[in-house]
Amino acid sequence: QVQLVESGGGLVQAGGSLRLSCTTSTSIFAIYTIAWYRQAPGQQRELVATVSSRGTTRYADSVRDRFTISRDNSKNMMYLQMNSLKPEDTAVYYCNAGFGQTPPGTYWGQGTQVTVSS
Repeated sequence: QVQLVESGGGLVQAGGSLRLSCTTSTSIFAIYTIAWYRQAPGQQRELVATVSSRGTTRYADSVRDRFTISRDNSKNMMYLQMNSLKPEDTAVYYCNAGFGQTPPGTYWGQGTQVTVSS
């Protein structure tokens, strides 16, 4: 069973930045497609960003040009750099990984809260 653990969430003012990290327990992380999802209260979980094992990236329209997804295969870690944060970015953020070229994959983290104050 692959375990994913997020960190880096917190409270930030609008316009600020946060960097989320996700560490994984798998030694074959490099072949996974990875993604970040988020879920705000009362809303469905939505895809924020993804990068495949081939390096293809995709972003939700709402975060494009503000968020950057990245991966460090040597450390089995993934990241989400979030800049110019807005109150509507407030949500629980989840990392996700799995086989195949499109998310969601099989494995989920427990989530980390991001709160953006106005």
